Amino acid sequence: MSEEKKVIDARGSACPGPITELSKAYRNSKIGDIIEIWATDQGIKSDAQAWAERSHNQILSVKEENGVIKITFKILNR
Repeated sequence: MSEEKKVIDARGSACPGPITELSKAYRNSKIGDIIEIWATDQGIKSDAQAWAERSHNQILSVKEENGVIKITFKILNR
């Protein structure tokens, strides 16, 4: 099974935009895929945590550089 990495650029989008974009990407993903979201809205941190818990997927990393929050998920559940 090959993993695919998808990057969602949601910079400049306010809540609930980034999490909506993440949900769209998730619907088109397969188990093992990696999804990274880039956002400038600080709310993405708590939204991403809640989304991962609710959907039973894993957050691999949360990084913030130059005002951009980059959160990487591994899809474990469909």
